[in-house]
Amino acid sequence: MAKRAVCAPRVLCLGEALVDRLGPLGGDPATATPAECDDRLGGAPANVACALARLGTPVAFLGRLGDDAIGSSFQELLRNRGVDLRGLQTDMQRPSRVVLVRRDANGERVFQGFAGERGQDFADQGLDHRQLALAWPALAPSARWLLVGTIPLATPASTDALLWAIEQVDHSGLRLALDVNWRPTFWDPQADPAAGPAPEQLATMAPLLDRASLIKLAKEEAIWLFNSANPEAISACLPTHPDVVVTDGGNPVQWCIAGHAGTMDVLPPPRVVDTTGAGDAFTAGLLHQLLALTPAGGSPLELSAAVVQQVIRYAAACGALVCAGAGGIDPQPSACDVEHFLQHSAPMATGLR
Repeated sequence: MAKRAVCAPRVLCLGEALVDRLGPLGGDPATATPAECDDRLGGAPANVACALARLGTPVAFLGRLGDDAIGSSFQELLRNRGVDLRGLQTDMQRPSRVVLVRRDANGERVFQGFAGERGQDFADQGLDHRQLALAWPALAPSARWLLVGTIPLATPASTDALLWAIEQVDHSGLRLALDVNWRPTFWDPQADPAAGPAPEQLATMAPLLDRASLIKLAKEEAIWLFNSANPEAISACLPTHPDVVVTDGGNPVQWCIAGHAGTMDVLPPPRVVDTTGAGDAFTAGLLHQLLALTPAGGSPLELSAAVVQQVIRYAAACGALVCAGAGGIDPQPSACDVEHFLQHSAPMATGLR
């Protein structure tokens, strides 16, 4: 595959890159044979970076991988997608992370533990803020968004790196996009995968929530963090009054963006093979569209309710198309794929307010 030219990034995606080990439908990846499992490159920030590049938005990935086969595969994939890798770190001691993903018969997944650890944790946990600071001056000037999640907050070193990057947002003229992406297994491998964050974990997330310009949450995350799934209420309770989008799987998506609130039925996927990465593709579609509405070097345009609705519909199409293939990266659509899908999809039921 020919490598794509790398352009000055408009989005910086910071966080984990890892392998999702998908178990057989209805089976357990921890006990299944290698032939029964499907290893896919993933990790939410890496997924978003690849999806943005596939859509045509210049993007950089800032993360840390092991000096191993997974790290090499990721570097090849990201380079082929045209992702800027000047912020990618290599850990010479710790391995890249493998996440065990249990899938039910309908493709819905649960993250249930890890594999590959050699007694030294994983490479993504060692994200180094000093190396990040060295790469930052070359990446930040062209960027408009910094996209992060909460997983780096589960480990001290990566917490330092993430909080350092958050502090640079104001100085670099960036806007912070937060995909909460709560995964209790990353904080405690023995935790119930369905458990919400504890009070101390909520407190750790507060600096991100308080600085964000855009927050994307699943419905259960919204309830855990804010005791509400209402985007208007969530936005109103935060100091920056961010744009907020709340997704709920196959149920309607809700939003409060540019002062416009609404709800919309999601687009049904062509088929459902695996839902891994659907939310990340949604986030990428959202940022891709918002950047398209931002003049070069300027602030976002004032958006009408109708335009916001089309932005959400585009993002929903990106998420739907990813469900039709295995893994979070391989099925990601191009801009042409999304437009074709939208042209042949029935209008979505919406409510604006």
